[in-house]
Amino acid sequence: MEQISVEHIEINPNIRGGKPRIIGTRIAVEDIAVMHLKMGHSLIEVASKYDLSLASVYAAMAYYFDHQEEIDRRIEEDDAFVEAFRRNNPSQLQEKLRTLRSE
Repeated sequence: MEQISVEHIEINPNIRGGKPRIIGTRIAVEDIAVMHLKMGHSLIEVASKYDLSLASVYAAMAYYFDHQEEIDRRIEEDDAFVEAFRRNNPSQLQEKLRTLRSE
């Protein structure tokens, strides 16, 4: 286990695929960045919603900005994987709903 910030951030290859995360949680740095930067939640809202210290949320954002290129690349790869999976594995429920609507 590699400790990044003694107080807030760690990387453990056995948890969340080795993504940097807030110590003692499964909340990855990228989760915080997405909630704040893409979804528009304030850092105070994120901390409150997930019962995190504000310091740990700010530490996650600091880590994100220090490693932004790497984390953004990983987010894009994960999104591409999900999209490919959806294309190759259509939802049976969605198919059934489409069939029912066309009847």
